[in-house]
Amino acid sequence: MTNKTFKSGFVTIVGRPNVGKSTLLNHLLKTKIAITSDKPQTTRNKIQGIHTTKSEQIIFIDTPGIHKPLHELGKMMNQMSLSSMFHVDLILFMVDASQSPGAGDLFIAEELKKSECPILLVLNKVDLCKDIPRLNKAIDEYKALGSFVGGITLSAKEDFNIEKLMEMVRDHLEEGPMYYPEDQITDHPERFIVSELIREKVLMLTKEEIPHSIAVVIDTFKTNEDNPGLIDIQATIVVERQSQKKIVIGKGGDLIKQVGMLARKDIAQFLGSKIYLELWVKVEEDWRNKKSHLRDFGYRPEE
Repeated sequence: MTNKTFKSGFVTIVGRPNVGKSTLLNHLLKTKIAITSDKPQTTRNKIQGIHTTKSEQIIFIDTPGIHKPLHELGKMMNQMSLSSMFHVDLILFMVDASQSPGAGDLFIAEELKKSECPILLVLNKVDLCKDIPRLNKAIDEYKALGSFVGGITLSAKEDFNIEKLMEMVRDHLEEGPMYYPEDQITDHPERFIVSELIREKVLMLTKEEIPHSIAVVIDTFKTNEDNPGLIDIQATIVVERQSQKKIVIGKGGDLIKQVGMLARKDIAQFLGSKIYLELWVKVEEDWRNKKSHLRDFGYRPEE
């Protein structure tokens, strides 16, 4: 009796902002490692989510939405996404099926032509499509954008056709090694995930320019000396202007207290431990245009 072939490979997910890439990643892994929100450009770093079974290991790469950059951070995010189209085994080009292709989709499609990797067309948000003729028209328009090895309609939010997509991904992978330990689910350290969970809560509770102007830095992450079952975390929420600091803190500290309360719940669940979380807010003017600040805050395109 021969052993079943073990398959492995790297699969990158690319698309415009807000097409559902991070939601898809979380559903593929059946666990939350990527933050989500209705704000554009929520994802700022490449995040590898690792799916491992006895017969396969698939490393999914969630990327920032490709957009027209307005600052150094935006340029860096685009650079990370565009570089992910090379040296992988499969690309998932994710689009919003409820809309016809826009300028961003056309740009990405042209960039994809430079890659020699096979590409699956993933049409998300079909749960929003009530007009079937219009949906079919959009599907045909997206199919015309490139040469795809296959395509699928799905709803990442509703978990529709996720397993079918997994089957399609498996079919395009070849025999390979296990790149990561079988119990590892992401390439990022716990500190990164914790900082992202805090940022997600700020995105959730603020609006206008605030979501795009914040970064979160973990200052302290350690086991409590007197209570080994407790993890002490101190984090700084960085904003660009004094007026933004006031908004993030809120009247009487109400908003930052709410951020802390919501973040504690998710962080404790992620770490599987009780936590003590302390949050601060600091102003760093125009940090998104300062490369030294971008590196300090964890934005390194070369990684």
